[in-house]
Amino acid sequence: MIQTPGATTPTSIARVVAASFIGTAIEWYDFFLYGTAAALVFNKLFFPEIDPVSGTMAAFGTYAVGFLARPLGGIVFGHYGDRVGRKSALVITLMIVGLSTFAIGLLPTYDMVGVWAPLLLVALRFVQGLGVGGEWGGAVLMVVERGNPRWRGFSASWVQAGAPVGLLLATGAFGLVSLLPADQFLAWGWRIPFLLGILLTGVGLFLRLKILESPLFAQALAAKPPEGLPLFEVLRKHPRNVMLAMGARVAENGFYYFFTVFCLSYGTQYLGMSRGVLIDGVLLGAVAHLIATPLFGALSDRVGRKPVYLGGALFLAAFTFPFFYLVQTREAEWVWLAIIIGMVGHAAMYGPQAAFLSELFGTRVRYTGASLGYQLAAPLSGGIAPLVAIALLRWSGGDSWPVAVYLVGMAMVTVIAVCLAAETNRRDLGNEE
Repeated sequence: MIQTPGATTPTSIARVVAASFIGTAIEWYDFFLYGTAAALVFNKLFFPEIDPVSGTMAAFGTYAVGFLARPLGGIVFGHYGDRVGRKSALVITLMIVGLSTFAIGLLPTYDMVGVWAPLLLVALRFVQGLGVGGEWGGAVLMVVERGNPRWRGFSASWVQAGAPVGLLLATGAFGLVSLLPADQFLAWGWRIPFLLGILLTGVGLFLRLKILESPLFAQALAAKPPEGLPLFEVLRKHPRNVMLAMGARVAENGFYYFFTVFCLSYGTQYLGMSRGVLIDGVLLGAVAHLIATPLFGALSDRVGRKPVYLGGALFLAAFTFPFFYLVQTREAEWVWLAIIIGMVGHAAMYGPQAAFLSELFGTRVRYTGASLGYQLAAPLSGGIAPLVAIALLRWSGGDSWPVAVYLVGMAMVTVIAVCLAAETNRRDLGNEE
């Protein structure tokens, strides 16, 4: 059978989904390592001169730097991806994240070089955030722009599923090295997961170099070369959709880092729970998230993106206070159940999200538009969520209700944004309008 240019066989679709999924999992492994280390290690090694709670806030402050860099990464690599190609941007972003993560594993601590240690940590976190900020849009579009429209949400949700796999790898790696005696863990054990990331980066590069460019992008580029800056075109033609994409991300991003990062610090410092119990809970939550994400992506193909997304946001708003009640029992099984339920609720937003945000923009500016909406929300929600939550706990003397109110507020922002957005699950991606 003669295949027209840009046509895609089922085998090639499967290969692209696999490459995007595995590459995304590796990049999120690198990014999540930092969050786990910020909750458990960095306050002791890079901010030892201040009290434990302030040290944790300082560590979460460096953690937030990666989120501040993500919008810039989305703009830079969105521009590159819309003008040159999705594939090239994906290769570059993976290298940036992998090398910066490896370098974090080699950093001297405060006891070795003083104030230079946290400064170097912040610089590498910023570089890591740049790479992650540019990666998501390209990985999603390589799948969205070539899959069957009838199961676009399901296909794209597998790219999203790379995040829980990355979380599993990162949390599992830290769980293993945390079995070391405490002094050895702090002396050198924490470095091992960061250094091993370079091997995973090599695997991801090999897979991404094997895939072909997005056919929709190739056709658009052949029909009309890009003119001007994609960023300005997005802001001129699609400002409303950028704002709605940001709003849709607020609860999704904030709750995710609340469940996977804040809980580790809250459980160990305020509830006196063991590090191992909390890490096990995050691992179980990641498994549940991995299973649920494609299921909700598939459901959005049948009933629409908006009903599924809204269901997730409303569920998490209702579950916030029960979540704290379960965690405060300090019983491992109830804590694990709370995290699992929370992560499944989050998956209802995360599963349809990749297709939903991509479908808001035309091919010529889709990388920039989707990345901008996705990444601009990151520092305003997930980036500061653990920091704000710790600050609220400190203000309230350890009472959890202010944190719960904060989370409900984020959920309501997302509910409003999704209600105002158009349903997109039947949209023709080849139509620039």
